[in-house]
This record gives sequence, C-alpha cells and structure tokens, in this order.
Amino acid sequence: MADPARARKMADRIKEIVARRLDKGLRDPRLGFVTITDVRVTGDLQHASIFYTVYGTDEERSDSALALKAATGMLRTEVGRNITARLTPSLEFILDAIPENADHIAALLREARERDAETEAAASAAEYAGDADPYVKPRDFEEDESEDDESEADESKRA
Repeated sequence: MADPARARKMADRIKEIVARRLDKGLRDPRLGFVTITDVRVTGDLQHASIFYTVYGTDEERSDSALALKAATGMLRTEVGRNITARLTPSLEFILDAIPENADHIAALLREARERDAETEAAASAAEYAGDADPYVKPRDFEEDESEDDESEADESKRA
C-alpha cells in the first residue's frame, strides 16, 4: 500500500491531466460542458475514480457519460504519459451529484425557514393558559399582618 500523501498527489496530478485534455477537446460531439470535481486514487495506486459534473440537461449528462466512457482508453494513455508511476491506474468516471445535493439542501433550508415563520406567527398570537406568571411570589410581611388583623377582627365579631 502506498503512502496516502503520494496517493493524494497522484490524484491531483490525474485531475489536472484529465481536465487539461478535456479542455483541449475530444472529437466526440456528445461531450458536453464537463467539469472534473474530484479524483480519488486507491491505496495501491491501481484505480482512479474521477468525479465530474455536466452543465445541462439529463440527456446531455447521459451523452457526456457515454463520451467519457468511450474516451477512457485515450485518457488513460494520456495519464500514463504524464505521471511518474510504474503502472498507469485504471480510470472510472462517476457523475458527481453536487448540483442535485445543493438543490436538495436549499429546498430543505427554505422549508425550515417557512416552518420557523409559521411557528413564530403562532407564538405571537398565543395566550397563556393560566396566569401570565404562574410562580408563587413571597408575600410582604406588612400585608400579612394587616390581613391577619382583619381576619382576627372578623372572628371576634362572629363570636
């Protein structure tokens, strides 16, 4: 197993090589506007997974996937010429779902904001079920004495 730092360096180098080659252009008209987002190389440096996104419709994504699959051999040859490794890793192109995930997260955040606004509106119109301050307060000593005096006076009148 190779050093993880070496695998990262190789992944960065492969990303650069493939991106440069795609920028030059392939002769395949099916290839759309492709962006290489990430490359991951296995620990033994034998396999590289290349993540990409395609700007456009679902049809353009599928056409670009077919074009990349058809150009894999040529791109692997290009990678082999430009890296300093004994073996050239096999290449696998994987459509990266970053735009879809970003849209999903944005929708979730929008829904959370709407729910917060509804909760805030319901809370502003809410009323207390009992007293506004349900806690027992300590009574003043002077008030207690005057109440006691009044209650004693009432009792003496009844008797």
